[in-house]
Amino acid sequence: MNALLIGADRLGNIPDLLENRGIEEFTHWDGRKKGMRKLKIPHDTDVVIIFTDFIEHRLTEKIKSETKALNIPCIFSRRAVSDLSKQMDKCQQCGLCDFSRQQLIHKDNYRKS
Repeated sequence: MNALLIGADRLGNIPDLLENRGIEEFTHWDGRKKGMRKLKIPHDTDVVIIFTDFIEHRLTEKIKSETKALNIPCIFSRRAVSDLSKQMDKCQQCGLCDFSRQQLIHKDNYRKS
């Protein structure tokens, strides 16, 4: 699974959480420069995670509308492992997209080990 992370200058322990949740690869945009509004979501993106406490507001609006148009799940979280984990759990509960179904599988496997 591939994720696009937007916002936050540093990711800290977030890559460890993503790996535990089955996200093998991710691209990180810091989201602070207005030139980032010109970037396109990579075609192989399975989920977009936006860190709301460190992002340019108009970029958030642009990404939100793009993810809706492309039917890609978009998770909004603060830049904290605990909050991201909570938001990913909420996303998993809907079960409507491949990402949420995949999260359920990885979370169950993680608990067993």
